[in-house]
Amino acid sequence: MSGHEESGEVAEVPGGLQVSERGFTLVPEKTTLAPGQETAFRFTVVGTDGRPVTAYKIEHEKYLHFIVVSRDLGHFQHLHPELNDDGVWSVPLKLPSAGTYRAFADFTPNPGMNITLGMDLFAPGAYTPEPAPPTSRTATVDGYTVTLAGDLVPGAASMLTVNVTKDGKPVADLQPYLGAYGHLVALRAGDLAYLHVHPETTKTAGPAITFHTEVPSPGGYRLFLDFQHGGTVRTADFTVQAH
Repeated sequence: MSGHEESGEVAEVPGGLQVSERGFTLVPEKTTLAPGQETAFRFTVVGTDGRPVTAYKIEHEKYLHFIVVSRDLGHFQHLHPELNDDGVWSVPLKLPSAGTYRAFADFTPNPGMNITLGMDLFAPGAYTPEPAPPTSRTATVDGYTVTLAGDLVPGAASMLTVNVTKDGKPVADLQPYLGAYGHLVALRAGDLAYLHVHPETTKTAGPAITFHTEVPSPGGYRLFLDFQHGGTVRTADFTVQAH
């Protein structure tokens, strides 16, 4: 038993593990989607008064970030739904193949503090889970090579730096995406806990981007980096062990 538990304090629970928290509840119109078919996926966030939330604060240039990953952490989408006047969010969504997926709604109600709620989505059909991606600190996407430096230390703040090159040359003209030169999502393998990662403010447009994060426990983590160059947003992914 940790010192926090002995003193009666409760350790902060990572985001995304619950569909309802602090009086806010994620309510999807449906949770089963045909694999490989795009659909207009709709959901609401019900507030403490039992009504759909209609007022949100802008975080990273958006009112809500919607992350969808496969349960085996091989597939990742970062989407930005549209909100109507009745508090219903809508976004085009395609689950690429049969299986189980986890969806996260990352938002800040106005008034209120940031919160991430999670729910499972299902694409019916024959499904064989893929093994977890091996530990890797280098990713290649569309001719770009992205490398990751830094270590994750359980219970302590960590600094991670990614470096972007193309055809062996540093990319020094990255374009801002969501208010920074990169956006990083960290998920814990096993339960897919959603961890907030904060970019370091910099005026340098690459090739290095630095992030600050804190992981709650030892084990494997999947990191997904969105970066923009040449007018296109690309995603690089890594698998890192926290010791």
